[in-house]
Amino acid sequence: MSRILDLIPSPTPLREQCLVYDLKARLDWGEPALTIIDVRDRNQFNTSHILGAVPMPLNQLVERARASLELNRDIYIYGESDEESAIAAAKLRASGYINVSQIRGGLPAWKAVGYPIEGIPFPSNFYR
Repeated sequence: MSRILDLIPSPTPLREQCLVYDLKARLDWGEPALTIIDVRDRNQFNTSHILGAVPMPLNQLVERARASLELNRDIYIYGESDEESAIAAAKLRASGYINVSQIRGGLPAWKAVGYPIEGIPFPSNFYR
């Protein structure tokens, strides 16, 4: 039996930074014990976000995470830029979260390879 298990591919283990392919492989694997966090502002989140991501703006991130996520939860995080993602990940790690990975390239990288997104596309003049 163990020989069969050795043949079954498993997703890449969680690292401090990951590529969109790593997250997608894990989602396709069907492993539900993870959370995807979008730290961009609410308007950006509403317009478009990674399918299944939850909004936690950077200024409320730690408080909202503490209220809803266990410290050992696997967390994938992205923001407006890789720098914002790094700041968010550092905040979570500093508050005790162990398994935090920044999604390199964030939403633009996710979209570039055609992975599923959701949101409400607003006309370009909607916020004027």
